[in-house]
Amino acid sequence: MLERTPIIALALTALLSAPMALAQEASDSSDPFAESPSETPVEPVSGSPVSGEDTESSGSDSSGSDPFGSDPFSSGEGEGTGNGAADDFGSELQDEYGFDPAGAFASEEEPQDRDPWEGFNRAMFRFNDTADRWFLKPAATSYRQITPIFVQTGVTNFFSNLHEINNVLNDILQWKWGQAGNDTGRFLLNSTVGLVGLFDVAQHMGLEPSDGEDFGQTLAVWGAPSGPYLVIPFMGPSTVRDVPGEVLEWYTNPLTYVDDNSVEYTLKVLDLLQTRASLLKAESLLQGDRYVLMRDAYLQRREFLINDGEQEDDFGGDLDEYDF
Repeated sequence: MLERTPIIALALTALLSAPMALAQEASDSSDPFAESPSETPVEPVSGSPVSGEDTESSGSDSSGSDPFGSDPFSSGEGEGTGNGAADDFGSELQDEYGFDPAGAFASEEEPQDRDPWEGFNRAMFRFNDTADRWFLKPAATSYRQITPIFVQTGVTNFFSNLHEINNVLNDILQWKWGQAGNDTGRFLLNSTVGLVGLFDVAQHMGLEPSDGEDFGQTLAVWGAPSGPYLVIPFMGPSTVRDVPGEVLEWYTNPLTYVDDNSVEYTLKVLDLLQTRASLLKAESLLQGDRYVLMRDAYLQRREFLINDGEQEDDFGGDLDEYDF
């Protein structure tokens, strides 16, 4: 087992490093994944119709060119530049609830600064989305329908308990000794009294679960910059800073050291199915440009985790000069 682990780790490292090298080329003018900018509208010639069937025919081409040609797997949602359905959905929420979903995840940082490799990332997003739509999502839907809720809860608790090992390691690297003690206590209690983690006994004894720690957050605490947003094939959203954490988590995952390959892969697939099934309801809330919404939600969530939920609130700052 120990002999094949470095080979698998090197292969995983190569897989994670390849998108970064390709993404660097994607920033050049010859980027094969870059989406073509909208063409300048041509003034209508005198006597030519400006509405009717010409409007309908031009509307089919107004969403921008696809670098891969016509996508037979496209579901018609989440692609484009946020026009059409995205604007209609946003305006409806704006009128009814007073907020725009795209604006809810807005950042003061310009999109080109956060996502300079957008052409490459959109291509990888479409690739992952197609693979998910045809394989992972149907499997997760079937799993959710045939598996009792209490079994799903036990599976979630089991893999969350295994992840406590990674949490403790990064707690120590970040000098969070109180949280390290909490997560260690959770792992010991749930692994024994909780029957290898199937039951979250520690929560009922005052040891609440944390939001989780990973090596990407540790690098952020150490001062490493985030780097550009990056979509990794088969793995989804990430940043350049978070990529090394994916490799480290391979070593901190106890399932990696299971001698029986069939057991190891079965457990990892089960973990993937349970995670995907838990996102089915949240996925139905995504409307409009799904790439932008998922990117901004991911980056904001990462910022929340790095800051341990501490958000800077300047509401009412202009009123500090007044004494109430």
